[in-house]
Amino acid sequence: MADIQLAVEVIGFVQQGAGQQILAELECQDFAAAIALVNRIAEAAEQADHHPDILIHGYRRLTITLTTHAAGGLTQRDFALARAIDALVGP
Repeated sequence: MADIQLAVEVIGFVQQGAGQQILAELECQDFAAAIALVNRIAEAAEQADHHPDILIHGYRRLTITLTTHAAGGLTQRDFALARAIDALVGP
């Protein structure tokens, strides 16, 4: 559990669902920027063959949720994709 918490803190996601998923709340400049970010995340997800749940709400906010459904919780694939998403979002 401590390993999960450390990994989550490093990449800016929060743990949710009794440690079975990690989640990031992102806010973009506007709707077009949100869609552009979703497209970049989709490209990274396709390359990783690991696909997050993505919710667009409030026209410029994104909620990104990662879990490995087949494993019933978090795996290294989730953290690797979270790092890739974090790199796309930038500082």
